[in-house]
Order: sequence, then C-alpha cells, then structure tokens
Amino acid sequence: MTPLRERMIEDLKLRNRSPRTIEAYVLQVARFAKFYKCSPEKLGSEEVRAYQLHLLDSGASWSTMNQTVSALKFLYRVTLRVAWPVEQIPFGRRPRKLPVVLGQDEAIDLIEAIGDAVCRMAMLTAYAAGLRIAETVALAMHHLDPARMVLLVERGKGQKTRQVPLSAVLLTKLDAYFQRERPQVKGSPWLFPSVNPAKPINVTTIQKACQLARVAAGITKRATPHTMRHCYATHLLEAGVDLRTVQELLGHAQLSTTAIYTHVQRKLVMETKSPLDTIERFKRATKK
Repeated sequence: MTPLRERMIEDLKLRNRSPRTIEAYVLQVARFAKFYKCSPEKLGSEEVRAYQLHLLDSGASWSTMNQTVSALKFLYRVTLRVAWPVEQIPFGRRPRKLPVVLGQDEAIDLIEAIGDAVCRMAMLTAYAAGLRIAETVALAMHHLDPARMVLLVERGKGQKTRQVPLSAVLLTKLDAYFQRERPQVKGSPWLFPSVNPAKPINVTTIQKACQLARVAAGITKRATPHTMRHCYATHLLEAGVDLRTVQELLGHAQLSTTAIYTHVQRKLVMETKSPLDTIERFKRATKK
C-alpha cells in the first residue's frame, strides 16, 4: 500500500466514513491513477477534467461518475490539501427516473419465490422495514427490540443511526426463521449469517437470489433488493402515511429525496378526480 493510499484511508476513517465508502473511494482514485499511470499527487484540475470527459465518453454510469468526483474531491481537498479550487470539480446531473415499484402482491410473490431461507428472510426484512440492502445484511441480534417493537438501524447511509417500527408479522416470521431455517453458524451474531460466523451474508448473494426469484415469479419489472425499499415507501404513502414520516423512516436527509415517491403512488393518482367532475351542473348533466 502506498503512503498516499494509507493516509487517505486514515482520513476517511477519522471522518467516520463507512467501510463500503472507503473501499469505493480508494477504488476510484486507483482507477484515476492507473489511467494516467501516475500518482494523483502529480496531477491537477485539468487531468481531473479530462478524466471526467473520458468517463463520459466511455459510457460510465452517472453513479460511477459522481462517486469518482466525490472520491477525487476528498483526496485533493482533505488528504492532499491542494491550492487549486477543488470544489469546482462538477458533479454530473443524474437523469431523474421514477423508481420501480411492485404491487403488494407482486412484492410478496417475489420474496416467496426465493429458494434460500437466509436470502428470503433478508428480502422480507428489507420490505417490512424499508431498509437498504447494506443496512439489512448489517443487522445483528441486538438490533431487535421486541419489548418496544423497534428495529435499530446502526449502519445507515452516512453512518447514521435510526429506529424504525418492528413489524409484528416480521417478528413472527423471524421467530420461525430462527427456530427452523437460520443456519446454525456457531457464534455468529448476524441475523443473516454467511458460512463464515464472523461475517454476514454477502449483498451479491441476495442480489443473485432476487434475480432468480424474479424470473421464477414471472415478474417482468426490473426488480432488485433495493426495490423492496421503494415498495415500502410507496405502499406507506398509499396507505395515507404523511411524507415527513416516511422521510424519517427511510433516513433521508432531505425531504426532496423522499418526494420522488409521490410520483409513483398509482392508487392515489388514479383515485384523484378532475376538477371538472366537481362542478354541479356538469354532474347533473352526466346523470341524465
């Protein structure tokens, strides 16, 4: 490991960045250095700009583009403390797409089509509590609080901790899972363990199981484990839960992030009447 990489990792840890963020930032900086076959210490704003154009021309996704920008900004602003204006490195503007949402029956059909018990229970938990998949696999036994019916999410985005309601149905399903289906991995504290007691199940394992289940269930929509979180938010809004409460449950820092779900509430949209339908004389004319 080079001294620069080691120092950047230390700087990220000091700022309490998650292990996944550290891994992603180091990877993007390494790719940047490999592109120029040169240490980032010897590169500057023009090289960063040219690299962004290269990523754009090569068809890199917007998430990769913006993750690269975040990594390079951290490197040059925090670790290297360069004199040039790092903040002027632009983020790409991601096209706004509506999230894929399944109906309640579709969501359950997808979950029940998962053959592996650990993956199936992890997906059900993600839907029941609106969790990101990384948050789901990070759940340990002590995060369950049946007395207060609360689920503690310790490793949320940005290392933020939040509490969400513990579904009574989910708790019953978890009890059955612990008794009959959870692998007896000696000494493992994880709700969803891997074969290694020290580690939870890998996110990729659940993603692959989800895709197999999607085909088996005959679901044509592009459903992923993260779709369970979209379903949770949309179904709550359709049930009448206010947007601000959904924001808190999802752990969104900005209400505008949660607001995208207001565009996918099919049930509420379809039940909304046109103003024309409320005008009495037209209503009378319709009845004739």
